[in-house]
Amino acid sequence: MALAQSFIAVEPDSHFPLQNLPYGVFSSRDNAVRRIGVALGNQVVDLCALSNAGLLRGQRCQWHDCFRQASLNSFMALGRPEWREARAVLMRLLDKNEGRLRDDTILRQRAIVPMEEVTMHLPAEVGDYTDFYASREHATACGEMFRGHENALNPNWLSLPVAYHGRSSSVVVSGTPIRRPRGQVLGPGGPPASLQACSVLDYELEMGCLIGPGNELGEPVGVAEARDHMFGLVLLNDWSARDVQRWEMVPLGPFASKNFATSISPWVVTFEALEPFRCDAPKQDPEVLPYLREAGRHSYDIQLEAAIEAQGGGGGTVTRSNFRHLYWTLEQMVAHHTAGGCNLRPGDLLGTGTLSSAATGGAACLLEASRNGANPVALAPGVERTFLCDGDAVCLSAHCQGNGFRVGFGECVGRVMPARAGQ
Repeated sequence: MALAQSFIAVEPDSHFPLQNLPYGVFSSRDNAVRRIGVALGNQVVDLCALSNAGLLRGQRCQWHDCFRQASLNSFMALGRPEWREARAVLMRLLDKNEGRLRDDTILRQRAIVPMEEVTMHLPAEVGDYTDFYASREHATACGEMFRGHENALNPNWLSLPVAYHGRSSSVVVSGTPIRRPRGQVLGPGGPPASLQACSVLDYELEMGCLIGPGNELGEPVGVAEARDHMFGLVLLNDWSARDVQRWEMVPLGPFASKNFATSISPWVVTFEALEPFRCDAPKQDPEVLPYLREAGRHSYDIQLEAAIEAQGGGGGTVTRSNFRHLYWTLEQMVAHHTAGGCNLRPGDLLGTGTLSSAATGGAACLLEASRNGANPVALAPGVERTFLCDGDAVCLSAHCQGNGFRVGFGECVGRVMPARAGQ
């Protein structure tokens, strides 16, 4: 079967072919109103304009009005049947053999906007943010550094997907500068700690899942039904102040070391677009409790990278990993999150945790890659890092490679700004 193509030219290595159509929220140079679009090649297709022109209608008549909103929350709340119909209508409308939009010069000028003319915004109103710790490779590497090989994994890690509750107010879109935080840091001589600028700033290469339909308070979501509550994926950088984290972690877990910023990519890739790249998830041993058991465990073959552009020049890729290594699946995360009756809501964000792999170069944060600062990581000839310096920019990227096309996520970028002067 010939590969479907759009009437908009798309380069073979573009992250945004017709097979992807990720959703995002944008404004443009000539229109400051925030509205919903899909990425197609190096263009943004304005779904608000298409909806106003009456082109976005199907048998389910609820979803076309959602594209007139300033966030994806209303659309995400509808559920998978509406998502699938909207995707089918868009793919048909943008196909090279369909003339309704292709041949309407005036509407095309209004509805198709070059990417260089747009500003991207957060795709959703994030009500709650939970970050998991679901990579066995990452958990093991961290455990070995701080507890030794024999006690690398805490006793509960193989029983449940560990997580902490993050701060949704500091979730920011790619391109937002990241201010180096201040916090309590323990000196080399021990207590007391002092309030100072973080000197051990790190990135964490993750992915985030945006929730669609929620669940009622007190009503758990079964692992078999969890996928119907998941809308799509974004790249996620869980910025981490490691020196602050080291002092505050015991006994409850991360707080100020994580709440200052979390960056996400602007384009949300749907699970329908990811379906061709479904693969087996890692085998779980020992067997988990019944509420977490899956009849067919699956993941996605998503290639992940993190690069650092050093202040003053020089830089390179420091992480190459893959989503398929994730030990706990997204469905298990949803099932565990709601097992006690917690209610998820449209727009809630679930982070996977640092997505490391066992391969060389698979460490998905500098804490792992530098062995807690003991082994500097080479970025370019004469340029190395143990942790991030002011002015450094971190760029996360990800894509799935198909036969003649790729489904990608674009980039998630943040540049480190100096800490504000403090007491």
